[in-house]
Amino acid sequence: MFKYNQIKNRYQGLAASDGDGVKLTRIIGSHQLPELDPFLLLDHFGSDQPNDYIGGFPAHPHRGFETVTYMLKGKMRHQDSVGNNGVIEDGGIQWMTAGKGIIHSEMPEQTSGLLSGFQLWVNLPSDAKMTAPKYQENTADEIPTEVHTNGVQLKVIAGTTTQGTAGVIENNFVNPNYWDVSMPAHSNLSEQINPDHNAFIYVYQGQIQLANHQQLQAGQLAVLTSGEQLLINADQDSQFIVVSGLPLNQPIERAGPFVMNTREQIQQAFDDYQAGVFAQ
Repeated sequence: MFKYNQIKNRYQGLAASDGDGVKLTRIIGSHQLPELDPFLLLDHFGSDQPNDYIGGFPAHPHRGFETVTYMLKGKMRHQDSVGNNGVIEDGGIQWMTAGKGIIHSEMPEQTSGLLSGFQLWVNLPSDAKMTAPKYQENTADEIPTEVHTNGVQLKVIAGTTTQGTAGVIENNFVNPNYWDVSMPAHSNLSEQINPDHNAFIYVYQGQIQLANHQQLQAGQLAVLTSGEQLLINADQDSQFIVVSGLPLNQPIERAGPFVMNTREQIQQAFDDYQAGVFAQ
């Protein structure tokens, strides 16, 4: 008999804003769920009202972790302090390792229409916090999608499914899974997640059930128990992300855009930013 992944805790996202007034839902990184090691933040942004997002995320620094931007709809232009410049479009992913420090901006390209997606922050281990900044960026066409006979589709950004579909992102720090799953009503899915991982599901459309008829609705995040089998049934047409990673089990000190292991390292980050080190 399999030990199924079950819902350990449920969380409802909280309305928030970031950048230049971008309205979003914060699911990880609030007082109710400050972090889920190694994940530091999860924001879901989505609106068809340009005033909710057009201010974007002007230039700001990061050090000590990775930012992951996954666009469901719309375009986001990114620029940084070392000359990188590009656009993330519908279904595209950018996995940025901020490492020792970078200043970047993320600005919507269009002035009307729908903007929707996720931003995830992934912690770096202590020995990698001062690594050189790095980008992994892929279009929707470059991300493999696994299609099941019952209509279930898994877009595999990171990690590997039981059928062997491997994602495009390389990360040897926490060996993450990041799957965007679409399920027709009354379909089912059986998958596996490394039992050593911390894992969550966030439903952004529809309603699903996990083993033992545990229900999860749109706008809810479930932190999962460790298990040998992830069993999901869709009550209606549903879409959700499944994310997991190895916990680092290290001290976390965070202040705004910096995530380090000690207060002294945080102070050094502020000092370096003020001294212009991040722009070099």
